[in-house]
Formats: sequence, structure tokens, C-alpha cells
Amino acid sequence: MRSALYAFFAVLSLFAVSFAVAQKSADETPECNPARPTVATPATLTPVGYLQFENGGLYASNSPEFATQLSVNQVTKLALNSRIQLLALSGPFAHSAIGGHRASQSSDVFLGMQGVLSHGEGMHPTISASYIRRIYEGGAPDIDIGSFRNSAILLVSLDMAGFHFDINGMVSEQAEVAIRRAQFGQTISISHPVGKVTIGSELWHFTQPLDRGNAVGSLWAVSYPLRKNLVVDAGFNRGLTSTSTQWEGFAGVTYLLPHRLWRAR
Repeated sequence: MRSALYAFFAVLSLFAVSFAVAQKSADETPECNPARPTVATPATLTPVGYLQFENGGLYASNSPEFATQLSVNQVTKLALNSRIQLLALSGPFAHSAIGGHRASQSSDVFLGMQGVLSHGEGMHPTISASYIRRIYEGGAPDIDIGSFRNSAILLVSLDMAGFHFDINGMVSEQAEVAIRRAQFGQTISISHPVGKVTIGSELWHFTQPLDRGNAVGSLWAVSYPLRKNLVVDAGFNRGLTSTSTQWEGFAGVTYLLPHRLWRAR
């Protein structure tokens, strides 16, 4: 737990230092490609050779797993080329209240890869596929969609009539002791810019194979670019079934490091 917190604060320190350096080179830095705060992930990749950090905080209440939870989440992305991107996902800290008891723990850690199957533009969709695997199982309670050992995702992104669409279909492996079950999920996220502010909404659904239920939610969020490589966001999610977490509020930041890790060819 302590090592996870140290790692998280190290990332924050790197963020602060690199942001200070970025003032001189921001004009040469490409735009970041935020995936947060929606459940859906864009089929498009981040700029090649640049590290992108997606950090956020989440407050959730009235979940089947806990009464309240305050957690921190972090995603790191690196596109190796125009078709392959590496992913690292973690939850360094979660403070949960369960039946009058409180506990602070770390959540799971995942590694994965996303590959573009077909590049698109405008109404011609970009289509990608990704695979994510859990490499460390934390002790923090999961939200209603649970955790997984392995997950495969089909991702589609396109623009139409001034709106941006991100559509995902997922199949994951959930496990509890010796029981293993397949989980299926679908999400559709729609966003539209209003000046510099982007307003987004999303409808998502996940089966709950271990509980024989279904989690469904409606998410609403706004985002604003402080710089082209720095975007802040905030929003909320409302659970729509009895086995869904009823309320979630979140805020976070997406930051693209302004220096390429290797020279462009």
C-alpha cells in the first residue's frame, strides 16, 4: 500500500516538473487525446512517442460493495507507432466505508495494448481492438462492474454532424475463488464542443455474471483544455439499476508530456 502511494506521488511530481518545463515548448507539442472521464475509450491513439497521463479522483456512494468510496485512478499511455499503443492502469488509493468500518487500500493494476485495425476520418470510423490483463490484485472493493483477469475490447470512433462518438463492446473474464464467468459490456459516448468546453454524455451497460444482475449507468461530463496538452474534466454518473452504484462524482486531468521519448523518423 505504501509503495503504491509513493508511486502515485512520484507521478504527480513528474507532472508538476514537466508542466513547468512545458511553458517553453508547448507550441511544438501535439494535442493530447483524452479517454477520461467516460467509460468508453477512443479508438484513436495518443500522439506517437509521447507519454500521456490520465489522473483522476472518484467519489462513489450506495454501491452493493460499499456505502461510500473515495479513490484515485491513473492511466498511462504510450503509442509506439500509428497502430500500436501500450497501456498501464492502476488505482493507487481507495478509502471505503463498509458497514460502519473504514479501510484504505490499493486497487488492481493492469497492463494492456491497443491496436488500430482501420484508420478513419470524419464519418469514416477508426476501428481498434485492445487486450488488458490484471497483473496485481488489490484489496479495495470494486464498483458495480467488478474487476477482471482478462479483457478484450472492440473500439469504434467517428465524427458526424458536429458530434463525436466513441462506441465500445467488451468481453471480460471475472473470477471468484474457483468460479469463472464471462462479462459483457457495451458503451456509447457522445460529445459536442461548445466554444472551448466539450460536453459529453454516455450510456453504458455491463452484465454482472457473479451476481446474476446488470449494471447500467448514465454519465455526464464537461472538459476544458487549459493548454493543448493539458485537459481538465469533471462530471457525474447515475446508476440506473438496483445493482448499480447509485451516484459517482469525478474530476481529473489528462496531460501529455511535452517531450518526445525518441526522435521522429
